[in-house]
Amino acid sequence: MKLEGLHVVVTGGASGLGNASARALAAAGAHVSIFDINKDAGSEKAAEIGASFHQVDITSEDSVVAGFDAARAKYGQERALVHCAMTAKGGKTVGFDKASGGYRRLSTEDYAFAAEGILVASYRLASLSALGMANAEPLNEDGERGAIVLTSSAAAQDGQVGQVAYGSCKAGVNGLVLPMARDLMELGIRVNSIMPGIFATPPMLGVRDRAPQIFENLSKSVPFPKRLGNPEEFASFMLELVRNPYANGQTYRLDGAIRMPPR
Repeated sequence: MKLEGLHVVVTGGASGLGNASARALAAAGAHVSIFDINKDAGSEKAAEIGASFHQVDITSEDSVVAGFDAARAKYGQERALVHCAMTAKGGKTVGFDKASGGYRRLSTEDYAFAAEGILVASYRLASLSALGMANAEPLNEDGERGAIVLTSSAAAQDGQVGQVAYGSCKAGVNGLVLPMARDLMELGIRVNSIMPGIFATPPMLGVRDRAPQIFENLSKSVPFPKRLGNPEEFASFMLELVRNPYANGQTYRLDGAIRMPPR
């Protein structure tokens, strides 16, 4: 898929992996629409790269539909979706609670919150984008109509202590990829996911500021290169998945060969 002049929607585009993706797509000549809950940061980042910004809550069907409607009114049907946004709560399945002196479990409500913010949101964004793509004309002789890139995590395979909700829901994102790609094969819409390892996103940079030794140890834990991933490296890989018409139905690790221990 040639990106020049095409419309691409990026969720979570106000920061981190989403912002790096939005910048890379704009630099490649795409018309970019940023979906993000953070209005101030999203508007600022969109203005920097000549993108449009739409305040979207990925956990709300109405908000997402409105975001797509507004983005398409400006640039036409998007031909790629890069979904980076998420929301979740963490905690052990059952862990010791210092405050009460006893054990407590991660509540069903907190688990459901993560499922909504990671897995259900991924399906919501991908399926609504695919519905729009299905009615668009093919872009090339292969009959390609669009591409979807979801963001999973190395935690989908290496879930650590306290990641029962995050890890399992990110594994669910990977589980969407192949059946969705096959559902959409006759429409010429490709679906892939990226499993980033430890990347220098705002939460991790916060760890660097609060606990530099922990940050240094995390960096050294990556086999090679011995550092956290740069969001631009995620964006570079994302571009290849969007551009390459033979990349379909696959989940890809991007992690410097790290395999995370239980803790």
